[in-house]
Amino acid sequence: MHAERLEERVGNFLKAHGLTLALAESCTGGLVGHTITQVAGSSDYFLGGVIAYSNRAKVELLGVKRATLNRCGAASSETAAEMADGVKKLFGSDVGLSITGIAGPTGGSDAKPVGLVYVGLSVRGKTVTAGRKFSGTRHKIKTQASRAALAMLCAYIKKGINCPDP
Repeated sequence: MHAERLEERVGNFLKAHGLTLALAESCTGGLVGHTITQVAGSSDYFLGGVIAYSNRAKVELLGVKRATLNRCGAASSETAAEMADGVKKLFGSDVGLSITGIAGPTGGSDAKPVGLVYVGLSVRGKTVTAGRKFSGTRHKIKTQASRAALAMLCAYIKKGINCPDP
């Protein structure tokens, strides 16, 4: 018997609650979707995802407002929220999970350093976000961000309450 991995817990919780999931990823480039689909039977709850790496994709595919991107930037709580709402609507899923940020090693600033990541979660008419700062190589930041998004989803489904920081 093996210890249940985070992606297995997420899948088991989604199945147990009869919920479907759609993903909107930017800085992780599909890593969250890849991780979810490593679990056999994930097609029971995972509807699909969008890798909205460019601002144009965020606007045209997910309905993120240009004004939000202009005012807050792609790596922001506001953009993560609109991405989560947009992917939920696009796929008609019960849950929309999004992730956006700066994986580096370039692209950061004093206000928004490399490793800054926002996760958005839209479920049951409510959207919440959490921001985190990760460090390390681009690969490590993407991996940590992916795990944080899954942890946030798992915590929300498990507790059915406001999401804690991942």
